[in-house]
Amino acid sequence: MERHLLSIDDLSVDDITTLFATAAEMHDVQRREVKKLPALRGRTVINLFFEDSTRTRSSFEIAGKWLSADTINITGKGSSTSKGESLRDTVLTIASMGVDALVMRHHASGAAHQVAQWIDAAVINAGDGTHEHPTQALLDAYTLTRRLGSLEGRHVVIVGDLTHSRVFRSNIGCLTRLGARVTVVAPPTLMPSGVAAWSAADGFATSYDLDEVLPTADAVMMLRVQRERMSGGFFPSPREYAVGYGLTRDRLATLGPDVPICHPGPMNRGLEIAADAADAAQSAILEQVSAGVAIRMSVLYHLLAGEAS
Repeated sequence: MERHLLSIDDLSVDDITTLFATAAEMHDVQRREVKKLPALRGRTVINLFFEDSTRTRSSFEIAGKWLSADTINITGKGSSTSKGESLRDTVLTIASMGVDALVMRHHASGAAHQVAQWIDAAVINAGDGTHEHPTQALLDAYTLTRRLGSLEGRHVVIVGDLTHSRVFRSNIGCLTRLGARVTVVAPPTLMPSGVAAWSAADGFATSYDLDEVLPTADAVMMLRVQRERMSGGFFPSPREYAVGYGLTRDRLATLGPDVPICHPGPMNRGLEIAADAADAAQSAILEQVSAGVAIRMSVLYHLLAGEAS
């Protein structure tokens, strides 16, 4: 791996395979009575989150602590940026305290790439605007490999608010690199502009018809409708979106019983996913949360343990 993890494009197939192998070992730690490894003892990891987060921030915190790193959480509201300090001054101040890694979520696309130019510490992109979320893509693919084995030739259907989704952008790169056949489905108003040229370059398919695509899926990933990022009417009503693009009880019945259902969370139950689907036996949503800790332990280990040894 490189010094940072800013984009899924930073990783080769060999890198991803190595991260998955380490994550499998880290997953075993979760079943121990004492969940602690000494690998990053003496290392300091800062989680700097300018956007709200439960799963990502908590899993990075747990990952760091289980590896024996000193882990500190800082939120945008709890930092001096709320007093008018620039992002550059904030991260330079943090870095000058001798931290080893900065895990950052920011509302501006490209923020993590910019921060990596300013500081010497390893930078991990925990989501930047509508750009990328590489560790989410890794944990999604890792979860699917644990369910399906090799993803080579498997048909993964990604459904929902593609325009505002950084998860979708990272998943396209990760899943296609691992040999999956990906189809993305959304209403026209939530399909990113220029998607035709992008899909031709990256080798994924697009569709506006969920009912046509769903029966051929080996795995389904539902994306959250990000209403906080919407400034206009992207669809007439929540009910109409659910009828056209939600994983409803009727659509659940068209899936095979072994088809994993994924969702990066948090879920809007009754909008993009029905409670029946979220809680179905084939749902992998809680497995994704567990995998998130293992993958983030793996990423921290590979970025920091080598330097420590």
